[in-house]
Amino acid sequence: MNIQLLRIKSVINLTGLSRSTIYAMQANSTFPKSISIGARAIAWSSIDIDEWINSRIALNSKSTHMGEDL
Repeated sequence: MNIQLLRIKSVINLTGLSRSTIYAMQANSTFPKSISIGARAIAWSSIDIDEWINSRIALNSKSTHMGEDL
């Protein structure tokens, strides 16, 4: 398993979320927490971001299938 530390620009590109949305979601615990990698630098684990993306896909897929039952 290849774990990378992703900086904010990469997280924005991968998720499609804005910087402010990422920080707001992180503050209310609906997005993975960042990791301090230096005095003024943070990053996110690529595994955490991948898991978050997959959970959003699964949640969307589940809600889409639920609508088919109606």
